[in-house]
Amino acid sequence: MTTPLFAEIRDEILASGPIGLDRYMGLCLGHPVHGYYRTRDPLGARGDFVTAPEISQMFGELIGIWIAATWAAMGAPADLAIVELGPGRGTLMQDALRALARAAPDLRPALHLVETSPTLRAEQAARLSAAAPTWHERIETLPQAPMIAVANEFFDALPVRQFQRAERGWFERLVGLGPDGSALAFGLAAEPDTRITATGPNGVLMTLPGAALDLARALARRVVAGGGAVLAIDYGHARPGFGDSLQAVREHRFVPPLAEPGAADLTTHVDFSALGRAATAEGARLHGPVDQRDFLLALGLRERAERLGRDATPAQRDAITAAATRLTDTSRRGMGSLFKAMAFADPALHALPALPASRP
Repeated sequence: MTTPLFAEIRDEILASGPIGLDRYMGLCLGHPVHGYYRTRDPLGARGDFVTAPEISQMFGELIGIWIAATWAAMGAPADLAIVELGPGRGTLMQDALRALARAAPDLRPALHLVETSPTLRAEQAARLSAAAPTWHERIETLPQAPMIAVANEFFDALPVRQFQRAERGWFERLVGLGPDGSALAFGLAAEPDTRITATGPNGVLMTLPGAALDLARALARRVVAGGGAVLAIDYGHARPGFGDSLQAVREHRFVPPLAEPGAADLTTHVDFSALGRAATAEGARLHGPVDQRDFLLALGLRERAERLGRDATPAQRDAITAAATRLTDTSRRGMGSLFKAMAFADPALHALPALPASRP
């Protein structure tokens, strides 16, 4: 499928040579005119994928409970900033704020949303107008204040670089043109990157999430300096590993990652171990990661589902049960074990709800 963005990528490759995967992902997702997140609402049955907040209100409500308990652990600062990175339609925060109002009625937080999509900002404004949010393109403009930040399915969409192991070292995986120039194709750089010293078998792929690590470091510096915590929930792995997790999704189906630039979502599995090392290197304390199932059950998902079911019709109770099962399913492709939850925080916070703290 030829897309408007393909012509721009093709012309760049013809002018300057193959591009890195990070550049390709950045263009596909964030191009100011043709970028995936700039041009559409990707969520829901009419979109390309569904996230946990869209599956059930219980997910966002439990995040609200987590925020309330974390705020109390911080000493209940009056000037708390609640931040969401990539807020989607605003569904998670809408549900979280409703639960937060019950759990911490004295809290009057300032809401800050880091979002680049005009389409999604309009959705967020419609749902969250009562909270008077402030929008940001980048975290650098967030206020210097005690902060609780939530990043649900955010780190997975940040650009990465990939390298393939060969006899002479690690060669960067690049995006170029196929033989007739009518399609994109993967290739390798002509020379190895001598800065990479990892070991691995020939042919294996290694992903370096540079943008995610930079963001984790910057957020960690903020909570170390000003107090607070950052909660990340995403699909990924808790231990280092090799392999290719790059995937593209369109209309709830997987498509080849190079086939429809700008028209499909592009993600990679999050390396939680690397994020944790980046955050702790800046002085933050690490909490988790744990499976999403364990995180939600520890926060009271089962009890919340039972409470909602008391006043529900039989059909509604079935839907509530199905949603809770979907969020905690530990089968091979289930959200319960594929998704992880992790936080990094001000080292003065020795305990956070539902997440075990690592050693200092």
